[in-house]
Amino acid sequence: MCFPASPPFLPVSVAQSSAHQEMRKIPSNGNLKMTKVAYPLGLFVCLFIYVAYITWHWASATQAFFSITKAATGPWRGQQARSPLGTAAHGHEVFYGVMFDAGSTGTRVHIFHFTRRPGETPILTHETFKALKPGLSAYADDVEKSTLGIQELLDVAKQDIPFNFWKATPLVLKATAGLRLLPGEKAQKLLQKVKEVFKASPFFVEDDCVSIMNGTDEGVAAWITINFLTGSLKTPGRSSVGMLDLGGGSTQITFLPRVESTLQTAPPGHRTSLQMFNRTYKLYSYSYLGLGLMSARLAILGGMEGTPAEDGKELVSPCLSPGFRGEWEHAEITYRISGQKAAVNLHELCASRVSEILRSQVHRTSEVKGVDFYAFSYYYDLAANVGLIDAEKGGSLIVGDFEIAAKYVCRTAQTQPQSNPFLCMDLTYVSLLLQEFGFPGNKVLKLTRKIDNVETSWALGAIFHYIDSLNRRKSPVS
Repeated sequence: MCFPASPPFLPVSVAQSSAHQEMRKIPSNGNLKMTKVAYPLGLFVCLFIYVAYITWHWASATQAFFSITKAATGPWRGQQARSPLGTAAHGHEVFYGVMFDAGSTGTRVHIFHFTRRPGETPILTHETFKALKPGLSAYADDVEKSTLGIQELLDVAKQDIPFNFWKATPLVLKATAGLRLLPGEKAQKLLQKVKEVFKASPFFVEDDCVSIMNGTDEGVAAWITINFLTGSLKTPGRSSVGMLDLGGGSTQITFLPRVESTLQTAPPGHRTSLQMFNRTYKLYSYSYLGLGLMSARLAILGGMEGTPAEDGKELVSPCLSPGFRGEWEHAEITYRISGQKAAVNLHELCASRVSEILRSQVHRTSEVKGVDFYAFSYYYDLAANVGLIDAEKGGSLIVGDFEIAAKYVCRTAQTQPQSNPFLCMDLTYVSLLLQEFGFPGNKVLKLTRKIDNVETSWALGAIFHYIDSLNRRKSPVS
């Protein structure tokens, strides 16, 4: 508000004294004339200041709105990198992406920080990762409880990403085999609840931000990750690497064939095209639902997915130590399990049972012999468990090492208790699965959890592909 002021260059007390003297000198009609002039003039000045302030404030708000909108509609364009003092740092564009991996055993958040020089492939400069258990599918009968973990992981993203980047940062959740195995209605209720939480967040959220990832997309995303981290996507013409992933509910194989007949002879659903960085890749990729390690255990034991054993019947398997009895929980169902008594050759009996499960389930292609492959997830965990690779650093092995380890573990399981009763079964399964894919015993596989300190999961490839597709969607308009 505005008020009539004292003369501008006098202290208040002096101004008041002068005013009293002037009032004594000036007749009353002169004072009235001054009042008639001063008040309209004061009101005019106040109105002018108010209009100027409103105009300035509206212009600033409008500029901020369009800045945010521009950033949100083109995440690749990002913002200029800033130093702590706010000056431009080398002209790099900076942008973020947040990917939630809703797996069968847990939910993980990956927060990716990218930079990019104009016209070049983006560079991943930092990743923040956090995981929570159990998996989203565990809340199928109480969806409200699922929000607590999602919100906790969202808070991690808020802490990691600067405030002025929030509205331009895509937020995505991809659910994998855990939700693929749920009844459709239960899965959709969970996804809708997550979407509500996402919509209430300050991040950039599209209508397709929450979804169940089909198995092929999971394999393709993991392929993008490993080839981005090894430099194959940055250098056209450089040999790409293949990807093997063994999750709890499904297993994937993806590679870029060099021989045309590999794609021509592949069964339906084993071929897919990928667009990235203005290039098209024709990939061999397939996901085998039900052949992930946990689902395979259940099948080897003789159980059925999502169904308790009839009348609490005990599941007996030749892949467990003779005389072993215990309980095992899978997908929120507890099974009573035991090993066969008086097993003569545990590995031989187990291999026979696993072969029955895998028979005619996996397509074999000879080209895998000549492609370099990386293997992740349970491949890594099992190899580390029995000392085939360093548990922290990973390493390389040959496919036949899994069979050697399986025979040793199965033999010792016949005579002494095991800390992991499933180790004989799991190693035998992995060994035969790789053979079914077409890998010879002397084929070298690289096992790693990180490359350049970045997790080698599908999450990086998925957010990369998502942002690239956003950019392609918006480019005709921009």
